[in-house]
Amino acid sequence: MPRHSAAKAGNSSFEFCPAQVAIAPGAKLHKRMSIEAMRRATQFLLAGNVLLSAVLLSGCETMPQGIQQARVEMAQHIAAEPAGDYFTGRRYYKADFKFWGYVRRPGQPWTAAQLVMLNEKEKLAPDRERLEFGSDNNYEYKLYGSFSGQTVYEPASNGFYPEFILKGYELISTNPGPIFRSQIQGRPTPTELRYTVEKPE
Repeated sequence: MPRHSAAKAGNSSFEFCPAQVAIAPGAKLHKRMSIEAMRRATQFLLAGNVLLSAVLLSGCETMPQGIQQARVEMAQHIAAEPAGDYFTGRRYYKADFKFWGYVRRPGQPWTAAQLVMLNEKEKLAPDRERLEFGSDNNYEYKLYGSFSGQTVYEPASNGFYPEFILKGYELISTNPGPIFRSQIQGRPTPTELRYTVEKPE
């Protein structure tokens, strides 16, 4: 996979004179604590939605028992992910395409993940480091880095994808839970999906 760079309401009838108010240091601390509490509450709600979605999906679709259990376990794992300065990535290799895979923030469902083009100027992708391109397809990683805010053109799909600047990674699993419909249902086959870009479910 070659490296890529970024392509790059009416007038008031009265007057109000604001008074000067002194804010105590304790109030600022309370404000910071409130923000942190809101962040934790938001992550809790996201995690709950992930688990609920997995349960509902397993109840509405016919799937093998093993796949169903894997989906529930994956949802539980996502719900338990700690907040932090990292991302979770799922390698999505297709020989005809240049994107790297799907990337999401901790605690978010895979349906919120973005398909990204990887900027490897600071750190090479895992398979490139080993000179085994695509050998880590469907592997799950903890990724360190950031989105550049730019998009990169991908010629095979004729689309633009967000650029993720990779700075480091840790392998999470070589056999993670299924996130694509083809993995859940066992069809279509990879050959039939050669030119199809799937989205996580």
